[in-house]
Amino acid sequence: MNQKFFLLDEEWSVVHLPERPNGFAIFIIGDRNHFVDSSSSFWIQNAGRYAFLEQFLRAGYTVFYSNLYGRNWGSPKAVNLAKRLYHVVMKTEILNEHVHLLLEGMGALTGLELMEEIGDKVRSVSMLNPCLSLREQLKHEQENKLFYKRMIREVVDAYSWEEHSIEELTSNLTALDEYKSTTPVKIWISTDEQTYQSKEMARKYEQVRKDNAPIQLTLHLNEKRFGIGSSIIQFYGKHERKL
Repeated sequence: MNQKFFLLDEEWSVVHLPERPNGFAIFIIGDRNHFVDSSSSFWIQNAGRYAFLEQFLRAGYTVFYSNLYGRNWGSPKAVNLAKRLYHVVMKTEILNEHVHLLLEGMGALTGLELMEEIGDKVRSVSMLNPCLSLREQLKHEQENKLFYKRMIREVVDAYSWEEHSIEELTSNLTALDEYKSTTPVKIWISTDEQTYQSKEMARKYEQVRKDNAPIQLTLHLNEKRFGIGSSIIQFYGKHERKL
């Protein structure tokens, strides 16, 4: 696999290059367990993600992503680094400037902000079991004190907040119905997904966008997840007719 690892703001990033480029790129923003180091990544080490990666490269896509400060929970710092990475890749590789996003889990929080800030550069967006609201996720985690305390620590660290102010500060975050992006979106959710209330929040997002820019929502059995790669490629292909 032809790939380039490099540091950007002291965070490792990687670009995977296909043998036969189709000129389009996929920008992956991963979940909590996503990582990139100097020579490997979650998408290389995890068998399921590696299968996706191979499919994307065989189809001709250039694929890139960053460590993005680890468990960033969609922080402004992560959004800014994501924008910088986009511009760096556009300068160093020969690619169409309108990219596809692939957002998984927590990565959807950064992706939603990216769709607002550089939406004119985003061609289409696929989401896998997305976390669509930090505010709602914190409420959900309150049911489990252990997970809630850990998440509070992660959010405070990611956003550089004071823990005693977290409730007030999260109330000021963009609500799902305040996003203006009309970029094409398709969401895949496993029927047994419970981490992010993805089904419930995706239904809300579906309602928000139904009039101006309807989204596609697909539920799948967990054992069928390995067929999603080809479905994502088909979805992206539908949004490549206009260069």
